[in-house]
Order: sequence, then structure tokens, then C-alpha cells
Amino acid sequence: MAEHEHVRVAVVGSGFGGLGAAVRLRREGVTDFVVLERADSVGGTWRDNSYPGCACDVPSHLYSFSFAPNPDWPRAFSGQPHIRAYLEHVTDLFGLRPHIRFGSEVKRMTWNGELLRWDIETSRGTLSADLVVSATGPLSEPRIPDIPGLDSFPGKVFHSARWDHDYDLRGKRVAVVGTGASAVQIVPAIQPEVGRLTLFQRTPPWVMPRVDRAIGGAERWLYRRLPVTARVRRGLLWGIRELQVQAFTKHPEELGFVERLARRNLARAVEDPALRAKLTPDYRIGCKRILLSNTYYPALAQPNVDVVAGGLAEVRGSTLVGADGSEAEADAIVFGTGFHVTDMPIAERVVGADGRTLAEAWKDGMEALRGASAAGFPNWLSIIGPNTGLGNSSMILMIESQLNYLADFLRRLDALGGRAALDARPAAVRAWNRRVQERMKRTVWNTGGCTSWYLDANGRNTTIWPGTTSEFRRATRRVDPAEYEVLRAPARGNASPQKAAEVGA
Repeated sequence: MAEHEHVRVAVVGSGFGGLGAAVRLRREGVTDFVVLERADSVGGTWRDNSYPGCACDVPSHLYSFSFAPNPDWPRAFSGQPHIRAYLEHVTDLFGLRPHIRFGSEVKRMTWNGELLRWDIETSRGTLSADLVVSATGPLSEPRIPDIPGLDSFPGKVFHSARWDHDYDLRGKRVAVVGTGASAVQIVPAIQPEVGRLTLFQRTPPWVMPRVDRAIGGAERWLYRRLPVTARVRRGLLWGIRELQVQAFTKHPEELGFVERLARRNLARAVEDPALRAKLTPDYRIGCKRILLSNTYYPALAQPNVDVVAGGLAEVRGSTLVGADGSEAEADAIVFGTGFHVTDMPIAERVVGADGRTLAEAWKDGMEALRGASAAGFPNWLSIIGPNTGLGNSSMILMIESQLNYLADFLRRLDALGGRAALDARPAAVRAWNRRVQERMKRTVWNTGGCTSWYLDANGRNTTIWPGTTSEFRRATRRVDPAEYEVLRAPARGNASPQKAAEVGA
């Protein structure tokens, strides 16, 4: 990286969000950009999560870019290796590799109000950019809970997103902590080979059958020869999920039927009434993420598996103590305890116009205008920002909507001419967030009676979008000029940037 390299756009991260942004920049005619990636390959969460059984719970044809359809998905729900290979393919298909700076972890991004640019420090040097697109994603920084005595554990400890493939689990006593999407896939994948598996379950999840199947050669041939058939399949998958949204957002009582199906799924797989009672949630289905698996419950019913209700409370050497007082010996602990979602570490590294970090600005909860712009952080856009997550559909749909917003943001800057920046008005951010939170009150995520990673430390839902993907697409199709202030480069001798009343002024 050049010592004082300057680019028009710096994209942080090379997962779906970062690669999508890079493709959109190229398609908009912008070639003066870099993608800063801390690892040595693309893929984001699909590079980092390589644990046994790792797969997506969104159908393959919906979990891919609309502008880069893949007719060769091998299964209805694809595994991690195929999704990662798809992202490598997208990188090559659109010629993105010359733009990517591997091994470039962002250490600090500071807004330079005099020059109207972002000064960026990375592990490979410094550069500056007119615009920053933060695409680090909410599932990038593993979270391991603070368990008393964990430091004294003599065995192997790792997080599901940092799987140690050199460690042989065969015959070992393995503890899995957590019952989220990762754990539900890990447990059945490792259960047949470990000596004993102890699952520390703080809260049981609702688990529905996974209607997966192999996609045969004839069907893939059809998708290649007649791409419209793949588009129809994608459209049907999308439409079904759009129709489901009101049950999550407006009428949670309608989810009772789905809950009965989940109870039957549990009853069919687990005969032991005591174990079934442990695995039965006490909250409305949908409040926490609904998980898909045909093998999770059967694995828990095997004789070499124990389920500890209440989670892991303490570690005493190689003895793990559950919240219920039970004890288990372990050679290895695997944490499937999720990520820093509502307290993303990247926020500590972004310093805005008033000298505050984004983490400081968000100390009472994340909020961003249309999930993208934070007040006081000019020319900074987030992909998969606050309140853009989904509970029942594909995040790729939300990412593509935010790419539309990015494209129009760039057009607005071009129309202004000269050195200019757009800063979200605090009132606009508050108004947007107020509307989102008002809609959130009726949703199952807020009323379902659970504690989930959707909620921040204050109990506020700062992660989920309380509407359909089509609603979000309409909301992000264009930049609303009234929601931004225009910053101009200061006149000589003036220490602060001049502000115009509105975009285009």
C-alpha cells in the first residue's frame, strides 16, 4: 500500500456486503476504490466459519446476488464450502482482485474535516478516502462469555468461528456452549466421533425440519440453459417469505401454528420426556431465530450426549459446572455463543467529525439513517447497519437495497461538484429510528418473551428490520436530500467546514 495513497472510496470487508459494494462501484463506473480485508482471502463470515456441518439456513437461490445467479448450487440449502466458492467466483467474475488489499486490518478511521476525507490507518500502512463503506458485518467478531475459571481450563478452548481443525475431537470429552445456529449444526456433526458430548444450554431454541435436497444435474442444466427458471424459483422463495413477514411484525399470534409444528418435530425425535422438557422453549416461536435441522434432536437423544439446562456457570480445572449445579469433565470447550452484534468492535475504530468514536456516539444504542448513515460521520455508509437484519429471509436482499443507496449517495456527491461531503442530520436519524422502534413494539422479537442477540444491553432491538424486504428497498432507493447537510471544504483560515442548508445548495 502506498504511503499516502488516496482513493475515492474505501470499502472495509470482503464478505457479501463488501464484494457487493465493489461490484456496484464498478457498475457505476467508479474504479478508484480499494477493498480493505484483514484476512488473506475473501468470504467474510463464510470464510471464518468453517466448523463441521456449517451451512446456510436460507435457500441457495435466494442467498446469492441477483446480478450473479449461480445455476450450479448443489443443494437447496448450500454448505459453507460452496458459499465461499461462490464468493471467490464473484470476485473473479467482476475483476475485483486488483482492488482488494489483503492483510489490511483497519486500525483507525478518522474524519478529516479540513480536507473532507477519511484518514485510514491499516496494518499495512495509511491511506485516505473521500467515502468509506463499512461492510464488516455483524457476524465477524466472536463473543466468548466471561465464565469464572475459564482461564484455568487445561484443555482446548475455541469459538465456532475460529475452529481449530488441527485438534482431533475423536474420543474426546467435548463441551459445546450455546444453542444458536452454529451449535445446532456442530452438535450432530461431531456427536458420532466424540467420546462424550455435553451441551450447555442456556435457552432452548425452536427447531423446524430442514427441507433440504440435492439439486440434480438435469435441474442445474435447466437453470443454465433457461436462466428464467432460476429467476422464477428465486422469486417464489422471496414471495413466500414476504407473505410471512406480517406474522413476525404485526400478528405474532399467527405463529402458533408454526409452533405446533415445531413441537411435533421435537416429539417425533425425542422420546425421553425429561429430555423433551429440557428442549422445549417457553417463549413464542420467532422471538429468537428459528433454526432448521433434521439431525439436532436425534443427536441429543444419543447415549453419549448430556444436556445441561441453564448454561455454563463456572470452570474448575477440567470440571465444568452448570447453572443447575451439575458437573461434567471435558477435554475441550467449543463456544457457539455468537458475535458482537450490538457492540461491533469496528465502532471503536471510527472517529467522527466531533472527535467521538462511533462507539461513543452509539453508547445508548446503535442507530443510523436508513441503516446506513450515522450523524456526525460524514461520507460514511454502513452495509448491514443498525436495524437491517432479518428474521425470516435473505440478507442478500437487504444488502442489494443498501447498494442502491450507496449508488445514489455517490451520484449526489457528483452533482455537488468540488470537495463536498454529506452528513446525516441528527433530527433525520432520530426520526428514522423513532419510526423503526415504534413499529418494533408489535413484533415477535419484542413481545415474544425471550432474550436474544437482537436486543442490546438496554433491551432495545437495534438489529432487526420490522418490515418486508420490499419496504426496505423502497426506503433506500434514493437519498433524501432533506435528511443531509452538505459540508464544503473550509475557506482558507477557517478552521471548520462550511455547511450548506441542503443537498445541492
